[in-house]
Amino acid sequence: MAPSHPPSAPGRPSRWFPSNRRDGSRLLSSALMVCGVGLVRLDHPVGQLVFLVAGLVSLFWWRQYRRLTV
Repeated sequence: MAPSHPPSAPGRPSRWFPSNRRDGSRLLSSALMVCGVGLVRLDHPVGQLVFLVAGLVSLFWWRQYRRLTV
């Protein structure tokens, strides 16, 4: 049985990221804002968790955003 989505080709973002720069930048900025919220409450375990998860998502989306073409 073939997968429903073809694997991501080099130079193309994954299926977990939009294929245009406008929507990609919105996702990335939203993840960075959530990361900032976690950073404000870094003294609390929930704040640390939010910062860590949002930071990892931000890094992934930044990588995908860089792969988009104009």
